[in-house]
Amino acid sequence: MADMHEQPSDLLEELAAAEHERWSHWQRYLHSRCERREDGSLVIPAELVARWERQMATPYAQLSAAEKQSDRDQVKKYLPILIERLAPNSK
Repeated sequence: MADMHEQPSDLLEELAAAEHERWSHWQRYLHSRCERREDGSLVIPAELVARWERQMATPYAQLSAAEKQSDRDQVKKYLPILIERLAPNSK
């Protein structure tokens, strides 16, 4: 297994880049669902606010199967980086 202290800044940067891509994807989706006002502000539709607030207040174990799958799909974006770093003879 790779020494996690060998190149922490490289791993940190790879994970930060993956997180930025995840966040950017979410922001594109969020903005696409909002109403853009003339002043450039965005208004989130009430039904989406209610849905996302419910999801934020729900422990993972109690989410629907589709909601859990959505979270798994996001984690899968990080797995290749972690597997590569944790594998024997990795960077």
